[in-house]
Amino acid sequence: MTRKISITSAQLNPVMGDIAGNCALIREARAEATKAGADIVMTPELGVLGYPPEDLVLKSSAVAACREAVEALARETRDGSPAVLVGAPWLDNDRLYNAVLLLEGGKIAARRYKHDLPNYDVFDEMRVFAPGRVPEPVEFRGLKLGLPICEDIWLQAVPRALAAAGADMLLCINGSPFRRNINACRHEAFRTWHADVHLPLVFINQVGGQDELVFDGGGFSWDETGKVVQYAPPFVPSLQTCHWQESDTGWQCEAPPLSAPIEDLEADWQALCLGLGDYVNKNGFPGVVLGLSGGVDSALSAAIAVDALGPERVWCVMMPSAYTSQESLDDAVACAELLGVRYDSISIKAAVDTYADMLGPLFAGRDADTTEENLQSRVRAVTLMALSNKFGHMLLTTGNKSEMAVGYATIYGDMSGGYNALKDIYKTEVFELCRWRNSYKPASALGPQGPVVPQSVIDKPPSAELKPDQKDQDSLPPYADLDAILHGLIEEEVDAASIIALGYDADVVRRIEHLLYLAEYKRRQAPPGVKISRRNFGRDRRYPITNRFRDKT
Repeated sequence: MTRKISITSAQLNPVMGDIAGNCALIREARAEATKAGADIVMTPELGVLGYPPEDLVLKSSAVAACREAVEALARETRDGSPAVLVGAPWLDNDRLYNAVLLLEGGKIAARRYKHDLPNYDVFDEMRVFAPGRVPEPVEFRGLKLGLPICEDIWLQAVPRALAAAGADMLLCINGSPFRRNINACRHEAFRTWHADVHLPLVFINQVGGQDELVFDGGGFSWDETGKVVQYAPPFVPSLQTCHWQESDTGWQCEAPPLSAPIEDLEADWQALCLGLGDYVNKNGFPGVVLGLSGGVDSALSAAIAVDALGPERVWCVMMPSAYTSQESLDDAVACAELLGVRYDSISIKAAVDTYADMLGPLFAGRDADTTEENLQSRVRAVTLMALSNKFGHMLLTTGNKSEMAVGYATIYGDMSGGYNALKDIYKTEVFELCRWRNSYKPASALGPQGPVVPQSVIDKPPSAELKPDQKDQDSLPPYADLDAILHGLIEEEVDAASIIALGYDADVVRRIEHLLYLAEYKRRQAPPGVKISRRNFGRDRRYPITNRFRDKT
């Protein structure tokens, strides 16, 4: 008899801890899968609770609520097809596992536990979960299905063991977060074992933002030759049903037309918008408020917010001081007009003068320095936080990764806020993204067609405008050099000598390394932001604050 199976891949966007809402998404997916004639519907890793749950799974009531919800979903499968694969935390003999559960015939027909628990970069699953045994295939309607979970297929042991045990195909549920070139990384890692295992693989992933992480979806199916036969649209929820049939030459797949992968700057942009949008929406904010200075960072932040939320939910505020140029005032207005957002201007001069009068007696006899400069930034933060408190909008901060790296951001000033879309974007990448978005509007963007950042903002030399004629490059190397040095120190974790050997000035490299370490205490107090690179500040890169180590060069 010819064997066949129809599989619905449900690329869902769960909300952490919203067990009822997440189960509603699973029910909706199953209803659609029923219409498509599916035998089984796959949903994301830990999708009942959300991923990554961190210490939420140490709360026994949360784990118990997940079990109760899974059992309720299982009972609903008494009505026949399709069966459901769900992910949930599962307590078994006093050990907590990351589980995939097969729901069929009104019961939990099978369960398997994640064997390879990731414990690097943003992952620390060993802290909360016990590793499962190497899983065996599950019998399902005349087939043997391997049910690995995410990390299980990044390594070779589980796929090879499942193949040796007679699995006919692998159905893998995932919570695999986005980073640059993640699609290539996935495919390269999986091909290390697939070349020998020769089994069809169905990879489904969650989509959406969860704090600093973004999940790009990007689910796909391979036949046993490794040919991609199905690819889900990235960065959006989707349901796709593939019909598999075994023939003399192997498994054949009838699938929807392949969606085009999204890479490079467009992938970065989609991730930034999805991460910010979901953070705002899942936490119940009506919109965002931000300071629009006339500079490139705030302009890009506003453009991302508009594409993520729509212009009606973005409020931009210019807060001129005595040092704000007319050019910046004009550029801020031009940017707001391009984006179609609400724009207000609030002078901070009176507040700055009041602070100067208040502190004057104590500061007498001392020259003005960064203290007075930072007062301006902190007055702006107080102003924006007052608007946030009064109207409910989340304060969006606008500092880039280059500034965060070397401490050129004011703690309790421009670092204040609820979220930072540019936290993992270097200054040179800020300019690249501005130029890219000015020439191209993604289909999912809620902002306007055409330019969103005035060309004058992109062209002018960056400046905080906290003192007369101030320019960033007065005290920093050119951003192309700065970012190259930082990329070596942060992304590649190479020593200073290796960077100097590339031709960079030794004193500059040592100074940048020193500033990077020195600013750690600031970054610990910074708001979350979208992870884009391999090593973002926060979840990936964790350095001690008290730290006298410096490379010997």
